Amino acid sequence: MQTCTQLNLLDYSERQVNIMTTNNNIPRRWSQLAYAGESRVPVPAVPNAGSWPLVFLGRNAEGQFTDPQGQPITFELRHPDSIDFAGAELTRIKQTLADLTPKQIAIAKYWGQGTPTKQWTPIIDRLIDTYGLSAPHAARLLAAVHGAIQDAFVVTWHYKYLWDSPRPNQLDQNLATILCTPKHPSYPSGHSTISGCAAEVLSYYFPTEREKLLDLAKEASVSRNYAGIHFYADCEQGLRLGRQIGQLIVSALKQQADAQSLMIDIPQTTDRNAKLMPPPYRQALPYPYQQKCSSKLDWRGEDEK
Repeated sequence: MQTCTQLNLLDYSERQVNIMTTNNNIPRRWSQLAYAGESRVPVPAVPNAGSWPLVFLGRNAEGQFTDPQGQPITFELRHPDSIDFAGAELTRIKQTLADLTPKQIAIAKYWGQGTPTKQWTPIIDRLIDTYGLSAPHAARLLAAVHGAIQDAFVVTWHYKYLWDSPRPNQLDQNLATILCTPKHPSYPSGHSTISGCAAEVLSYYFPTEREKLLDLAKEASVSRNYAGIHFYADCEQGLRLGRQIGQLIVSALKQQADAQSLMIDIPQTTDRNAKLMPPPYRQALPYPYQQKCSSKLDWRGEDEK
C-alpha cells in the first residue's frame, strides 16, 4: 500500500547539507541534496498536497487512488528506482542544455512563467470562443478541465514526496539551469502530468483539435527539459500519467446526464481550426515574474532588462 507522506518542514529548513563526493556515498534523494550553488537542502513546497481532496478521482480505505467508479487505479508510471537518473538521464539533460537553440529557450521561458494553469486557461478560453459554447457549457468545460488538473496535481504530489527523487542540479553541483528549480521533488513532472491530463479532457470536448492539443502538451512537457529543471524520464512518464488520469475522467464525464437523461456534453465535431497559442511565445496575461533564486542560473535564463 502506498500512502501520502507527511513531511516535517522544520527538519528540511534546519538541515545543512554535506555534499559527498565519493560515488558510493552520494545521497540520491531530493531531501538530501542542495541545489547547485546552494548549501542547504530545499525547503519543500506544499508537501502535503498529495493528501488533498479530489474532484473526480478518490481514495479507498487503504489509501489507494480510485477511479470515478471507485475501483483502485494502477497508474502507468515507472518506479524511479528503474531509471538511471545519475547516469544516462543526467547526461541527456547536460547535452540538451549545451545545445539549446533560441526557440527552445523561448519555449522554456513561456511554459515556465507562472503556474501551468496560466498557459492552459487561455487555450481553453480560445476554444470556448472559437466554438461558440453557451455560458453553461463554457462554465462546465472550465470546471471539468480545472477539476481534472487539480486531481492530476494531487496524484503528482503524492508520488513526488513518496519517492523523493532528485533534480538534475542536485546530482550535478555545477549545473546551471535556464529557470529557477522548483522546491519540490523531481519525479514525475507536474507540468507534464497536468498538460497530458488537460489535453485529454479538452480532446474529448474538441476531438478535431486533438492533434494540436497533444502537441501543446508535449511542448509544455519538454519545456522543462529545456529549462534544465527536470530529467526526460520525469516528463515522459508525467505526460503518460496525465493522459491516463485524463482518460479516466473523460470516462466519468461521458456518463453524466441531465434530468431528461440526455448527455450533458456535446463534443464539437465540426473542425473550426482554433488558433491555439503558442506561438507566439507571449503570455496572454503578462505579469513581471522575477527569476530570483540562489541556485546556479544560466545567463540565457535571465530576464531581459
